[in-house]
Amino acid sequence: MDGGRSWDSGRLRELLGVEHPIVQGPFGGGLSTVRLAAAVADAGGLGSYGAHILRPAEIGALVAELRAATTGPFAVNLWVPQPDEAGLTADAGQLARHAERLRPFLAELGVAVEEPQPAPDFAEQVEALLAAGPPVASFVMGVPPRWVVERARRNGIVTVGTATTAAEAVALEAAGLDAVVASGSDAGGHRGSWLRPVRESLVGTFALVPQVVDAVSVPVIAAGGIADGRGVAAALALGADGVQVGTGFLATEESGASDVHRAALHGPEAATTVLTRLFSGRLARGIPNRLVRTLAAYEDEVPPYPLQNALMLPVRRAAAARGDGGLVNLWAGQAAALTRPRTAREYLAHLLADTDRVLARS
Repeated sequence: MDGGRSWDSGRLRELLGVEHPIVQGPFGGGLSTVRLAAAVADAGGLGSYGAHILRPAEIGALVAELRAATTGPFAVNLWVPQPDEAGLTADAGQLARHAERLRPFLAELGVAVEEPQPAPDFAEQVEALLAAGPPVASFVMGVPPRWVVERARRNGIVTVGTATTAAEAVALEAAGLDAVVASGSDAGGHRGSWLRPVRESLVGTFALVPQVVDAVSVPVIAAGGIADGRGVAAALALGADGVQVGTGFLATEESGASDVHRAALHGPEAATTVLTRLFSGRLARGIPNRLVRTLAAYEDEVPPYPLQNALMLPVRRAAAARGDGGLVNLWAGQAAALTRPRTAREYLAHLLADTDRVLARS
């Protein structure tokens, strides 16, 4: 692909087939939409879809739907399972004990705890993804098995991994992945450290990016706390080949965010975010609300993913249907206060023009 802006190294354009080195962050839990990924791809960026909750048959159908919706490149994202979560189950007594702290919210919403369903099998998800053949397969929370990387390469699928430390980036490159997202602790939702505990891996984006750039030779995509041209320009100055923007695209019209979630992203409450395990059992960054503040003392007591995620499902689902922003997960990064109501195409165009403006002043 020819052309590109003067500040674009061209490495991501060549690798991903994009017109601009802008990646839309993948969202799980129903926040991703085909409409959003297609809009970003059509506008010249890399559209993404978080598929970690999908069953294998659904992944094949998703890739077909994305391919029908856009002629541009797109990525499908999966979570690499954590070793201590594999096959995790709980007996009825444990579930009852953990559900007890949710009793006031369950009663308020008129719902009951549901029997946890097993999470989709990662190996089966990957098999379906490789068979469907998306342009890009991206991963968070670990290194995909070598057979996945090797088969993706044979099938012409670009692989992208996510690192929250320089050591994780080195591990991803050693495993053969084609590019690394350097995801700082500023990022919204789940970023998932995996070599060391999350609390020992909370490196801010603009401290992380130059460390990762120095540590690996593959293209580096900066993520976390980037919402406008100033953030893009700063990432580029630190050596990144491009950026991944999550919360900014989550706030656009095409995302799967609920009305109350989108309103929170555009409201004054977006100025404050916290890391919480209360919604899923894994640390994720979001806007604190009534549930987060009420259960703050239990952060270290709730069960891990996927059990806590399953326990919270009826609460989240009922609260979203009611439009109660106090009881749903309001994922957001630390730059959420910079978001504005826009379409995805308008937002991507703004990022490009704003980056041009900032760099023209330097």
